[in-house]
Parts: sequence; structure tokens; C-alpha cells
Amino acid sequence: MFYAAPAAAQDGPLRIEITEGVIEPLPFAVPTFEVETPGAEQVAADISQLVAQDLTNTGLFRQIPQASFISTPSGFAAPVQYADWRAINAQALITGAVSVQGDQLTVKFRLYDVFSGAELGAGQQLAGTVGGWRRIAHKVADQVYSRITGEGGYFDSRVVFVAETGPKGARQQRLAVMDYDGANLQYLTGSGAIVLAPRFSPSGDRVLYTDYTGGSPSISLLQVSAPGARPVPTAPGEMAFSPRFSRDGQRMIYSVATGGNTDLWMTDLASGANTRLTEAPSIETSPSFSPDGTQIVFESDRSGTQQLYIMPMGGGEPRRISFGEGRYGSPVWSPRGDLIAFTKQNAGRFHIGVMRTDGSEERLLTASFLDESPTWAPNGRVLMFTRETQGETGGPSLYTVDISGRNLRQVTTGTQFASDASWGPLQP
Repeated sequence: MFYAAPAAAQDGPLRIEITEGVIEPLPFAVPTFEVETPGAEQVAADISQLVAQDLTNTGLFRQIPQASFISTPSGFAAPVQYADWRAINAQALITGAVSVQGDQLTVKFRLYDVFSGAELGAGQQLAGTVGGWRRIAHKVADQVYSRITGEGGYFDSRVVFVAETGPKGARQQRLAVMDYDGANLQYLTGSGAIVLAPRFSPSGDRVLYTDYTGGSPSISLLQVSAPGARPVPTAPGEMAFSPRFSRDGQRMIYSVATGGNTDLWMTDLASGANTRLTEAPSIETSPSFSPDGTQIVFESDRSGTQQLYIMPMGGGEPRRISFGEGRYGSPVWSPRGDLIAFTKQNAGRFHIGVMRTDGSEERLLTASFLDESPTWAPNGRVLMFTRETQGETGGPSLYTVDISGRNLRQVTTGTQFASDASWGPLQP
């Protein structure tokens, strides 16, 4: 349980304008948060460090090392010596204080615009348990990120993915969930069957995935807080796969294959009522809802090659939106609604790319032997995807990249291999 208590403050002009051009990272300073109660020293240091790490890893911020500080705050409520921070070119200053009472942790923080000499936004107080200190640190970083960029944060979020171990040809797979940065790994299933394409619900409490327990693809559902999957009844067919939740979390959209033909269906998770969405002599799969739930984007070979299409949920002729060279697949609608991410295969290379919802302004962000399965951060600014390496010892790992194509980073998962991620929402 967490809560935030604002205090009065003055808004300042400090902002990062995120454009498609080159961005010079904004220099910021984070003195180790003040210790207000005995025994809080380590958690205060850990929180300060994680806040700085979250911001630095975006590629938009640059931490000024503490060895460069001319002075440090004499107390959380003490006046800020702006001249000392200007002298080392800090543009933003984050201060905080930490107290521990038993298992209860309280963290206060403030953000200052150094050059205008004003507090940026309201100071806040967050409370939780000592064991949940990472979440509090992520929440502080989310607030700082949001106030400086004007956009939502994404640090206090989780990712569900397929954890893989073993040599090629004999891989063991399990569903796992972790914090966005790879911490707090938790396994959700055993390793007795092939599992693919896990997808978080909009509220982050459930996961749909493709399950091969019965020998052929079917769809299962589990609760993240109490793992234990149950099969989901689907429309009749030989195989059901590639599920994804509707935006209200009450329905799922997926593919059903019968007799060499694959179409899109939707099932009400409460009643089990099925609705057929496509009926064509082609393969339709990888559906994804628009944020308002009125449209879906999907991949289809109805034109002869694998391409992207958009259609209204209420029915109507699908509209093709991909027209570049190569094949397109695994489309995912941005949480903002402005972009669609996809996988592209062309000239022996795989790419993660984005385009506008009308197919314009296609932009390839990555290129490698095999990049696939993009998933959006909650704020629509960052993509996570799977990258496979070649060779007998090669395997899949998770990477992130900004939608401008900058700041490519490998995600540390704590597993031998990792693939097919689904980025969940900000946690409550």
C-alpha cells in the first residue's frame, strides 16, 4: 500500500523537450537521501541510487557524481544553496528523506529547478513497507521523470515474459514476471510444457498466454498474485493462439486455425460467447486493440505477403497500412494511440519499427539477425522486444529502445534466456 501527500510548491520552467533530434542528457544531482531515524541508512542509500539509475537509464538524464558536489543539503527542509549546484552545472536537484518505524518506510522528496531557483512541482511523501523500497524508489523516479518531460513515467511497472533454459532443441520454458528493470523475478508456471505469447491484462492482475500442455496450441489464463492457470474456452477449431485482452479486460481477441485457414475471434471471458471477426481464405493473427477499443490492428497474408491491416471492431473491410519492402508482423498499438509498433523482415534482417496508424512515417528502430515481438511501456515512449543471437550457444534476450531509435539497452532478467515480453501498466 502506498500513498502520496503533496505539499505546496511553485512550478518552474525546467523541461526536457523530447524530439526526434539529438538530445543532450539533462544533468541532475541526487544527494543521498537524509536519514531521519536510526537504522534507515542503507535503505536511504539504496533508494537514492535506484532513483538515479532509473533516470539515467532513459538516456534523457545524466547523473552528476557526488564527488563533484560542492555542498550537500543540511536537511530536507533547509534552504537550497542554488549557487553551489549551478557551479557544477546541475540543472535539476532531487532531495529526499527516509524514516523507518518497524516494517514501515516513509520517503519524502523534492525536485528543484536549479537555474530558475525554484521547486518544480509539489514535494511528496510516500509510504510502504521496507521490503517494498524498490517500488517507492520507482515511484519517486516516475514523478521526477513526469515533471521534467511532461509525460507519464514507466518505472513502477512489471513485465511478464517467457523464461528459457537449456540448449537449443531442448529448451525448458516458464512464464515469469519481473519489475521493468529485471528485479523481483517470480515464476508463474512450471517447465513441463511450451508456453508462448503471455499478455498482461490492462490492470496487470491477469495474464493470457498460448499453452501447449495438451499437445496443440490452446489459451490459458492465470492470476499473477496466485499462479495456477485455467484453460479458456474458445471458438471451435484445431488451434487457438495469440490471445490479447480487450481494453476493458472483459474480452479476449485471438486466432483460431481450422483446415489451413486462420481467422480472428473474440470471446467474452465471463459468458464464453464467441464472435467471429474475420472470414477470409488467409491467415489472420497477432491482433491488438486501439486504446479506445474501437479498432484492431493485425497481420494477414491476404495480399500474398505478410502485411498489417486495421479494421473496426464493429465489422467492415480491413484497411492495409504497411506498404514498404519486406514482411510485417506482430503489430501492437501504442497506449497513446498515435503509433503502431511492428516486426519487419527484409533482405535477411529483422527490425523493430513504428509507423503512424495510417501507415505513414515508418521508422525502423533496430536491425539484427532476429528482432521480434515488440511491447510498449505504459507511457508509449519505450519499446521492449526480443533479440535472438546466432550459433549453437545463442538464444533470446530482452532489449529496450526509445521510439526515436536511441538508447538501445539489454534488460537483465536473471534467467538464461528471455523472450516474448508483455509490458504491464503502472502499478497502483
